[in-house]
Amino acid sequence: MKTALVLFAEGSEELEAITIVNILRRAGVSVTLAGLTAGALRGSRGVTLQPDTTLDAVLHECFDIIVLPGGQPGTNHLKADTRVLKLLQRMASEGKYVTAICAAPSVLATAGLLDGKQATSFPTCLNDYPAVHQQSTAIVEDGNIITSRGPGTAMDFALLLTERLAGKTKRDEVEAGLVR
Repeated sequence: MKTALVLFAEGSEELEAITIVNILRRAGVSVTLAGLTAGALRGSRGVTLQPDTTLDAVLHECFDIIVLPGGQPGTNHLKADTRVLKLLQRMASEGKYVTAICAAPSVLATAGLLDGKQATSFPTCLNDYPAVHQQSTAIVEDGNIITSRGPGTAMDFALLLTERLAGKTKRDEVEAGLVR
């Protein structure tokens, strides 16, 4: 069974996080929603989520993919956390999928993972990273790095992640069940 780690910080975009967790779980992926801190966390739009566990509790486990939702100030919390940056670097070096949506691709850039790579993000969020080849498309794949634009692209992003982890047939099955 494929495994996914979705990180959630105080102020992360809850629509992105929940959409990704929900769709990956529909595909049979074992998803862990990990908070940067213990307890319930309030998202960027005021919705409170109770993560499955904390980042510390799963920091040394192996996952097939890591997903960072955007939102503010959640993205800034992810970017400032050395545990997150080191985990991203480790997973990228292991050839795992390293993914982010909305403002969170800037966390990948801060970790040095987008230098010379193509990526997309919420408009302007990668402007401080001149080594990134910014694209304006909804989703960009560059090797095992996958980035997406924002809340409006969350479902397509999650379905692509499903396809990468579980195959096209499973993606199609999940998408059909969503009645899109």
